[in-house]
Amino acid sequence: MRFTRAERSIHHVTALLMLVCLVTAALLYLPSLSTLVGRREMVKTVHVWCGFALPVPIVLGLLSRAFRADLRRLNRFAPADWQWLRRGDRRAVRDGRGVLPVGKFNAGQKLNAAFTAGAILVMLGTGEILTFPGPWGDRWRTGSTFVHDWLFLAVLVVTAGHLWEALRDRGALGGMLTGRVDRDWAARHHASWADAMESSGERSPEFAKRPPGTS
Repeated sequence: MRFTRAERSIHHVTALLMLVCLVTAALLYLPSLSTLVGRREMVKTVHVWCGFALPVPIVLGLLSRAFRADLRRLNRFAPADWQWLRRGDRRAVRDGRGVLPVGKFNAGQKLNAAFTAGAILVMLGTGEILTFPGPWGDRWRTGSTFVHDWLFLAVLVVTAGHLWEALRDRGALGGMLTGRVDRDWAARHHASWADAMESSGERSPEFAKRPPGTS
């Protein structure tokens, strides 16, 4: 089992909230789109509520043992992760196995998780200042607006890249949708994790059968 139902639910709810925040932010702040909005205040309200709700699924997810275990994996950089970042052949396969002993998450996924967590906290803080500006001085409000707007663009780019990588890797996408992945896919992309699952007894049906055309 790659992801439990609880982990998938946390990911899906967080992703939905993030996408709503990005879409509503674009409608509010991009001139070419803002003119299309008929009920600007409603869009603003949806944006604010979804923004403040972003940490909720993650906080509730701490009740899941599997989610806490994955957080520990994401927060730990192994020597193979540094190699993954440096090497151009990081995705190369030899004899059906990845050339690097990648664990459950590769270095790119760990960096994406770290960026997303940091962005949520910064967006939450700056969003609070923008939503309740009364106690804050002009410098705080101006700085928060600057950070909030530019971080929105950075999150938009990173999210687009994340979606691109997910859609081009059917094995990874299937793992997040169903919780299971093909054993061969795991050996190619996460060799060390696949070995750990085999040694712990996670064999079929924990690994899904590979759909035709899955790489």
